[in-house]
Amino acid sequence: MGRNKFKPNPGRNTRLADQIQKDLAGLIQRELDVSRAGIITLTGVELSVDYAHAKVYFTVMGAQPEVATAALAEKAGWLHSLLFKLLHIHTVPTLRFIHDDQLARGIALSQLIDRANQSPAGLFTPSVPEDPDEQP
Repeated sequence: MGRNKFKPNPGRNTRLADQIQKDLAGLIQRELDVSRAGIITLTGVELSVDYAHAKVYFTVMGAQPEVATAALAEKAGWLHSLLFKLLHIHTVPTLRFIHDDQLARGIALSQLIDRANQSPAGLFTPSVPEDPDEQP
């Protein structure tokens, strides 16, 4: 039996997404002005099955996420052309930049847990009947 040529290869998709993230991180570091866009860290890349579109997730320090998103969107075409020269593949995906707020939500959740743990001990203790045989 021959191999199905139209079946997408999930391993290739992951490898290509990782390579795009690595190359794009270097390009962003060189091509974007830190004073305007802040320090941008790429957290992930999701590719469509046909490799035509890529969602690039990022976090930013030193700038508002909206400003960084606008700066990345402005340079998306230029970054796409530079990425094309680096990757040597037939289809380089169109880049769409999305601010990743998972880190901020994780920090907020962690702070909430810390506050709950620091509250007085009697606040969260369940009420236990004095007589264990007594039915409520």
